Amino acid sequence: MFSFDDASKYGKDAMDNMLKSYSAVAQGMQTLTTEATDYSKKSYEDNAAAIEQLFNAKTFEKAFEIQSEFAKTSYEGFVAQATKMGEIYADTARKAYKPYEAAAAAPAPAPAAKKGS
Repeated sequence: MFSFDDASKYGKDAMDNMLKSYSAVAQGMQTLTTEATDYSKKSYEDNAAAIEQLFNAKTFEKAFEIQSEFAKTSYEGFVAQATKMGEIYADTARKAYKPYEAAAAAPAPAPAAKKGS
């Protein structure tokens, strides 16, 4: 029979799982925010350095070389950062789901028996 104590235990377990999951998501979002901020700052600094180099270029060929190298390194940096952010998202999802794995694997509680049957 499914008693009030059983229902209370399942409610407490569900709340604990939800809080653990929420904590994992909050930590993941904090990590993502830090990563995005750091990447934006580095990108801004790299852009400023490239513009300064372009202004100091003496020939069109040198300016073209600077711009080509900047485009290449910017693209490589973007791909690396996108990969890193994707891994953080996936890790956050795994950590958020982890508290529910045991609950999902556990058998469902048996229905309460009717009195008098």
